[in-house]
Amino acid sequence: QVQLVESGGGLVQPGGSLRLSCAASANIFSINTMGWYRQAPGKRRELVAHITRGSSTNYADSVKGRFTISRDNAKNTVYLQMNSLKPEDTAVYYCNTYPPTTAGWGQGTQVTVSS
Repeated sequence: QVQLVESGGGLVQPGGSLRLSCAASANIFSINTMGWYRQAPGKRRELVAHITRGSSTNYADSVKGRFTISRDNAKNTVYLQMNSLKPEDTAVYYCNTYPPTTAGWGQGTQVTVSS
């Protein structure tokens, strides 16, 4: 069964905003730090941000001040609010636990930032 489902990606112009959602199983969500990752063509997958069960957050330097990760424990959902988007943010975005598990990688959601 699918335990992590990403949604919310799309095409936006530079400077625009987008909010990604990741619906997780309660089993995963309740005990793990959750993270957002991204992978652009020709690049390795990188950690964008992560959030603990207690909602402590950390961000990659490249997105600090622009992205906000949050979680809704009642909904078993983690979000990534992306503001001031840049073309270099274009990638497939994934959620997974942090540290990630191989089985946790889903289809991801495509974010394209282009004018």
